[in-house]
Amino acid sequence: MEQELSTAVVGTRKRRGEGHTRRDEILLAAKELFIREGYEATTIRRIADVVGVSAPALYLYFKDKEAIMLALCDQTFGLLIDQMEELAKLGLPPIDRLRRCGEAYVRFALANPREYWLTFMSGNTPKQIKTQGGHKAQVADPSQPGTAGAIAFQRLIAMFRDIENAGMALHFPVETAAELVWMGLHGLAAALINNPDFPWTKRDILIAGMIDMTVRGVVRLP
Repeated sequence: MEQELSTAVVGTRKRRGEGHTRRDEILLAAKELFIREGYEATTIRRIADVVGVSAPALYLYFKDKEAIMLALCDQTFGLLIDQMEELAKLGLPPIDRLRRCGEAYVRFALANPREYWLTFMSGNTPKQIKTQGGHKAQVADPSQPGTAGAIAFQRLIAMFRDIENAGMALHFPVETAAELVWMGLHGLAAALINNPDFPWTKRDILIAGMIDMTVRGVVRLP
């Protein structure tokens, strides 16, 4: 899962309109370093060295290391939100959309194990996210860093409200039901990512089974 990082030659100042490419370079270098060397051990100077810029130049894009981690979390959640939006366009019944969303979530984790580990399993959740309510934070401005996780959870909450509106009762309050489903699917994804060579049964069966267990556990199906 790891790849080598080479120290780039000293970066030149980006031309007007190209700042986003430098920002992407910083995020990529930071992600690789956080995964390979650890979040705490990685310094701004180390990230700047890999990108090929000075530390003061890096601060033009991110005020500190936590701001970089926030952006990386938003990247991961942004991809999940995109998948939720694509599923919403299919016009599926609410319970089917929940199942499809659950499958998409686990398959996303398995297809992007490094990003998933860094966001959900590394234990480096930025303080800003935790102090502002985590996944239940009120999002006044979706463009603000660190809000993508709460937006994704709101989309999941909306699925459960649609299920209730379709006439199916929940065993738990909406937020708790959403958390339980996520925790169940996260546990499966984490087990498969942490132990990819363990002799599990077929992944497709595990994914389908976990989705069925969690959905039946929180929704009173007819």
